[in-house]
Amino acid sequence: MPSTAADTRLPPALLLLGPTASGKTACALALAQELPLEIVSVDSALVYRDMDIGTAKPTAGELASCPHHLIDIVSPEHAYSAARFRADAIRLMAGITARGRIPLLAGGTMLYFKALRDGLSDLPPADAGLRRTIDEDAAARGWPALHAELAALDPAAAARLEPTDAQRIQRALEIVRVTGRPLADGYAQKEDDALPCRLLPIALAPSDRGVLHERIARRFDAMLAAGLIDELRRLRAAYRLAPGLPSMRCVGYRQAWEFLDGDIDHDTLRFKGIAATRQLAKRQLTWQRQFRETWPDLVELDCLRADLPAAVRDSALRLLAA
Repeated sequence: MPSTAADTRLPPALLLLGPTASGKTACALALAQELPLEIVSVDSALVYRDMDIGTAKPTAGELASCPHHLIDIVSPEHAYSAARFRADAIRLMAGITARGRIPLLAGGTMLYFKALRDGLSDLPPADAGLRRTIDEDAAARGWPALHAELAALDPAAAARLEPTDAQRIQRALEIVRVTGRPLADGYAQKEDDALPCRLLPIALAPSDRGVLHERIARRFDAMLAAGLIDELRRLRAAYRLAPGLPSMRCVGYRQAWEFLDGDIDHDTLRFKGIAATRQLAKRQLTWQRQFRETWPDLVELDCLRADLPAAVRDSALRLLAA
């Protein structure tokens, strides 16, 4: 839950969240020059090894300038979950504070921030064998047929999902088959590991979304120029990948995969990649609006202001001194 007076005895952890292309990396690195920080990435794409260009991963020099965590820790063949992030983040925060330093959790995966703040629902972990069975069933009968099966087992869950929403239908069927209970029954809050720090959140948001959209377009063009397509070629040669894997559903890689398969041309790749990144930013800002309404401690700054790194520093110092 959000920070309260009861946890003021805990050591602090700074949070820096914002949409893609809002300047989080530059602000985090600038803040690390001012304070004894270690950066914990809150990004569901940066966890994957060898996915550097399309994730805007910090450079080797940037990574060397300050200790970083939760970057390059998972093969792109595997999944990484909010539950694993929360456990990793709790462990890392405890270790960083034990070293007399301040954790800075920076990124744009808002589900991870919510999981960290609010904990996780008591749902079963993914079952790889069952998922393969469901996927094989879907390949034979189609996802609408599995949606109909879900409607018989868990009508409330099925009513919230489109008949073609493969990922969510798969997870809902998996849960009801494993537990024998509807999905909603699993959302009793767990008494999970307590946070070792009090959370001090700073959020970045644009005063003009049009300017953010221009930044997104320039950044995606830079990724293409830097070799995003060749990077995906290397990934497909080095790993056993499929377009449905979480790593390959990341914005940019999903569109580059379509291009390499010959399904779209280069202009369409660029158009779809920029559009998908804008949609990602829109979802991230929706999350932030919800945080703003439920997280009284949250400080929000205009990510387009010229003095943003200094403003982030000043806000961090005020939060730490409070």
